[in-house]
Amino acid sequence: MSFLSRRHARACATVEISERNGVRYLHLGGPAVQSAMRLKDPFALELEYTRAILAFLLFVPEPRDIALIGLGGGSLAKYMHRHLTTSRLTALEIHAEVVAAARGYFLLPQDDERLSVRTEDGAAFVRAHPDSQDVLLVDGYDAKRIVEDLASPEFYRACHAMLRPGGVAAFNLWGSDAYYPRYHDRIARAFGEHTLQLPAEKKGNVIVFAFRKPLPETRLEHLERSAEGLEALLGLEFPAFVARMRQWNPVSENAFIV
Repeated sequence: MSFLSRRHARACATVEISERNGVRYLHLGGPAVQSAMRLKDPFALELEYTRAILAFLLFVPEPRDIALIGLGGGSLAKYMHRHLTTSRLTALEIHAEVVAAARGYFLLPQDDERLSVRTEDGAAFVRAHPDSQDVLLVDGYDAKRIVEDLASPEFYRACHAMLRPGGVAAFNLWGSDAYYPRYHDRIARAFGEHTLQLPAEKKGNVIVFAFRKPLPETRLEHLERSAEGLEALLGLEFPAFVARMRQWNPVSENAFIV
């Protein structure tokens, strides 16, 4: 593994960029991978959990406004900017050094009418913008664990309030974290128990989808058809995501219970 750059952030761990076997990685103060980009296919989603989080499209297929808390290398931001051409995306990253790395090493595009990358506190942004988003994605980790300000009961209640009616939030959690049950319980309480879990296939990430009423269509037949259409459109494994959610979530009368 070769390190291309080391930058000391003023308020966070060191931002490090490395490359191995044709893949560029972003690290924050340790070996844990925060973001990855295959150099020969830089706009693809290299990490499976980043593809899984896009399963929000099964429930809100045409979002007008999306907020992303935690930029990393910008993989999700640049993918959605390229493929979700009718959506506006606001990405929040508290550390300017991370934004600079995303633009300098991971091809994150400059802001335009559909993309706004803001160096701000994501939790504060959520609290300040109720009823403003159709989709909210939360992926905020430091070198060791999820950022506590992005995992408190108050934060999860603010996430619920930030969504427009019928909106969905997706939280990237680490299934092996001893605090996972606590975080999941906090999300479920904030969203009135209207949640679904989607584990990543190869790593310990678990995406928790949480919904603001009115609830989405959750009949398996409908979601399987939607997954096939999204797979044809985007080339991602949406049918596998539906199958995995079926293994992890209660089903009644051929529909997910949310």
